[in-house]
Amino acid sequence: MTQRIRKAVFPVGGLGTRFLPATKSMPKEMLPIVDKPLIHYAFDEAVAAGIEQFIFVTGRNKNAISNHFDHSYELQRILQDKDKQRELEMTKDWLPDAGNIIFTRQMEPLGLGHAVWCARHWIQNEPFAVILADDMVLSKTPCLKQMVDDYAKAPGNMAAVMNVPKDKTSSYGILDVASDDGLIVKAQGVVEKPKPEDAPSTLSIIGRYILQPSIFTQLEKQKTGAGGEIQLTDAMNELIGTTDFYGYRFEGTRYDCGEQAGFIEANVAYALSRPELADKVRDKLMPLLNTKGAA
Repeated sequence: MTQRIRKAVFPVGGLGTRFLPATKSMPKEMLPIVDKPLIHYAFDEAVAAGIEQFIFVTGRNKNAISNHFDHSYELQRILQDKDKQRELEMTKDWLPDAGNIIFTRQMEPLGLGHAVWCARHWIQNEPFAVILADDMVLSKTPCLKQMVDDYAKAPGNMAAVMNVPKDKTSSYGILDVASDDGLIVKAQGVVEKPKPEDAPSTLSIIGRYILQPSIFTQLEKQKTGAGGEIQLTDAMNELIGTTDFYGYRFEGTRYDCGEQAGFIEANVAYALSRPELADKVRDKLMPLLNTKGAA
């Protein structure tokens, strides 16, 4: 029987340089998609997957994230006095129980693998999830829940995967496929950000993982890889042979909110997915889309 996934790590220590100057004083993860910050969507996805403990690996100037996951008593009192019950519920009804949320510091931005390693003391000896907030997946069933539900079919290290254009492989971790049953792909290796001519496939990893605690034995070595950073995929690669590595083809559409165009695309897509907003947004967008060039 596979062990239940109870804990999730949220690496939120990055600098968000693509969104400067907005991220000079505000964490990238607090940028809103319609009316919720990126990190709130990631948290909701974890809750839907049955996660009980939430571990945020932060960096400097990230206090807005911890504040978001706490009560705002002055705001709540004002909303209560004004009898704004809907708005009041939106500030507190989703908050986790006390003691189920942890914030720890990544002192230096040394890569995703390093950020995950920083959570080792809270994970201990059980499998866990990793969610990157700037990778959003719009789907009927949240992406991580899909993975958790099928985890028993592939009880090793698992990463959500999707096909990307050949000329984009240098931006992703790319699987070297050993076998493929359509939903779950078994990997015999992974190459971090290969040149298109060197890529073993076009099946790329996105920001959802289920990992075995043995990953920490590799991350402990602090080996640097692509970009001079400690890469999570390198550690997963090193474990192949003792721990199976699977790719999971999720249902849904992924939006890369780590860059401006993808962030704007996600805002539009999520707004159009909401019945109370869809027609209004469509009416606002159509004149812009029918206009050539800037106004």
